[in-house]
Amino acid sequence: MRTSLKTFLGVAAAGSLMFSLAACSPANTASTAPATSASASSSAAAEKPEPLASIPALTGVSTAVKLDASFAKALETLKLTPGTVGTAELTDGSLIFPITGGKVDYYDPAKDYRPFVQGLISHADSGFSLTAGDTKVDLTNFTIDPGTSKLYGDVAVNGETAVKQAYIFNLDGSTLKPLQAAGDTAVLEGTRVLISDTAAGLLNKTFNTDAVKADMLVGIAKITVNTK
Repeated sequence: MRTSLKTFLGVAAAGSLMFSLAACSPANTASTAPATSASASSSAAAEKPEPLASIPALTGVSTAVKLDASFAKALETLKLTPGTVGTAELTDGSLIFPITGGKVDYYDPAKDYRPFVQGLISHADSGFSLTAGDTKVDLTNFTIDPGTSKLYGDVAVNGETAVKQAYIFNLDGSTLKPLQAAGDTAVLEGTRVLISDTAAGLLNKTFNTDAVKADMLVGIAKITVNTK
């Protein structure tokens, strides 16, 4: 079923609320891969209703993270050099990751079914790296789970996979700006990207430090998606 611009904006507006609620989401240290079934499991025993709106196949465009000055300073202090992986770009202080797929379903928030925004947003074949001396960590293949406001990704150390789809970032939407529409795209900007306790532990262990803290601010996200 083709999703109209009007319908999509309704979904994205719901996403605004969803990201705003992220500040209240409990921490989760699990390193398991996200799944829409896992999101749906929190819907208690309620019978699954039909979504009010659905985008069965996301086609882009990107998730950009404007790096915060405090994060850049922390990398400098730790002597970590950032870089891009795959199709990612670093432009004007923002890491940009192309959206390569995914889906979003929006359920009536007035009903008991939770979370009322479910799905996945995929960013395959892109990511960023952190390098110190002979050690390089790649964080790639990001997946956003809007139902939990978490971002997962693959972690590799010196080319060897360490963890598949680890819980890397928490998405705090308490500072999210109103939805913007421009042509055939819609933009959600203002979500704070924070390092998870899982990622902090992995990085501290890999780089032999204790300086990477959970909830360290990485930057501010800007999600741009096609509406057709």
